Amino acid sequence: MNEQIRVPKVRVISETGEQLGILSTRDAIDRARMVGLDLMEVGPTENPPVCKIMDYGKFKYQQQKKEHLARKKQHVNEMKEVRMRPKTDDHDLDIKTNKAREFLKDGCKVQFTMIFRGREQLHQHIGRETFNDIMTKLSDVSKVERETRLEGRRMIMILAPAAPPKKPVPKPAAKPKQEQTGPASSEAAKTEPSQSQSEQPAQEPAPAGVNNGNETI
Repeated sequence: MNEQIRVPKVRVISETGEQLGILSTRDAIDRARMVGLDLMEVGPTENPPVCKIMDYGKFKYQQQKKEHLARKKQHVNEMKEVRMRPKTDDHDLDIKTNKAREFLKDGCKVQFTMIFRGREQLHQHIGRETFNDIMTKLSDVSKVERETRLEGRRMIMILAPAAPPKKPVPKPAAKPKQEQTGPASSEAAKTEPSQSQSEQPAQEPAPAGVNNGNETI
């Protein structure tokens, strides 16, 4: 970076991604300083080396963020192991089950291992009953990846984190109905007789000999 670049000439890329061509290293550093940035070597194996004008602090932050995400992804794929014996009491089993719940919520797989020694191998049903009980207690945060099976003196079961529930897709809101204001409604209005015309009483004829205006009927 900057004065640590020892070659006399470099191919420079601006902060906006523009190719500036081959410049002397000193000129490239001065150009970066003029805009308040740094000259970073991004292609040291090229001839001449490729450098880019950028914000070193921002670049370092982005690199740390990528490393953090990579470590987090590695942590998700990690396998945890919870060991127990056929003689493990209920209190200790609850503690181990709660710890396994935390591992599963963190995205880790959990291998449950029960070790049988000596005459304990005659009581393998204890291991299966214990694992079935653990499986039931953790069913809300896990799924069975490997069923209970015996490997030598060890009984093993593996649980994986349960897939998150799918979010329901919201339905589009229904559009409100608009009142009809087109020609059809106006025609209907024309065909309906007005109340004043339909309810107006018929005019009775005047009796004979009565002057109705200018004429005598």
